[in-house]
Amino acid sequence: MPDKIASPRSARDWLGILARYREPSNRRSLLELAATLVPFIALWVLAWMALSVSAWLALALALLNGAFLVRLFIIQHDCGHGAFLTNRRAQDWLGRSLGVLTLTPYAVWRRTHSIHHAHHGDLDQRGIGDVLTLTIEEYRARTPFGRLLYRLYRHPVVLFVLGPSYLFLLQNRLPLGLMNSGWRYWTSAMGTNAMIGIAVGLVIWFGGLLPVLLIFLPTSVIAATIGVWLFYVQHQFEETHWSKGDDWQLHDAALEGSSHYILPQPLRWFSGNIGIHHVHHLYSRIPFYRLPEVIRDHATLAEAQRLTIRESLRSVNLHLWDSVEGKLLSFKEARKRYGVA
Repeated sequence: MPDKIASPRSARDWLGILARYREPSNRRSLLELAATLVPFIALWVLAWMALSVSAWLALALALLNGAFLVRLFIIQHDCGHGAFLTNRRAQDWLGRSLGVLTLTPYAVWRRTHSIHHAHHGDLDQRGIGDVLTLTIEEYRARTPFGRLLYRLYRHPVVLFVLGPSYLFLLQNRLPLGLMNSGWRYWTSAMGTNAMIGIAVGLVIWFGGLLPVLLIFLPTSVIAATIGVWLFYVQHQFEETHWSKGDDWQLHDAALEGSSHYILPQPLRWFSGNIGIHHVHHLYSRIPFYRLPEVIRDHATLAEAQRLTIRESLRSVNLHLWDSVEGKLLSFKEARKRYGVA
């Protein structure tokens, strides 16, 4: 039954209520893992077998499998938040193992992602685990070349075509952002790289280059692209939250700076309910499969920061933070309102 308690007045007030949803069920978690990992492996095998029939069929199966890889990343994501299993050691080893499939070193990602959660929406703390977003004043202060670089960075081709492959295939091979933070992150990155290398080497040994080119790479790239898109729309929407100094508050930024991305089934299943991102950011220990319970029980959260698919497509054209209006603007709007070239 929906909670009868009156809606909290502030983001912080939600914490006590959301704590009721934080406990994972080992049985449910393992069922969710099996329901994702078994089809992922099966599609890999089917795609490999399909190579002897049609390269296009193998490619189609590989692209479909990207959706299951996205869900495996969500499970790894929950492991990093301590929200998937009650046994922390088992949870961490599961996260490390999934990191070989998702091409994401577990310890490195967990640390950079925790930085993202701790500082999201804080204009004084940008650069790790987020999409670079400049204020109008910062963009205006850049040289023409600096503005060009930012425009290129925010271009959809860079963000959603080139960027995902660069991030997961190349950038994740080094503990960037944590290069001087100790051996743990280097061990995570290099250990993951070694296991990926062994896996790819075995694929080449038994099947040659075709399984790598038509199965491994397409599955990884489509999953990376979907993942980057989801991350983008979860924070880059018109009335998101950015502030600085004493005006920045962790829980307000978590709730107001994260969207509730409205997805139909089966997209909601494949994305592991991560569209309910405002609740996740407010209380990251809630398992992904319990997030629907929260919005079912609390209409206030169900209606907050709603973002439809159509609205999310328009968010691609938002580039600069307007500190006066408190919203993201396109380059065109910024030029019209403030004369920013």
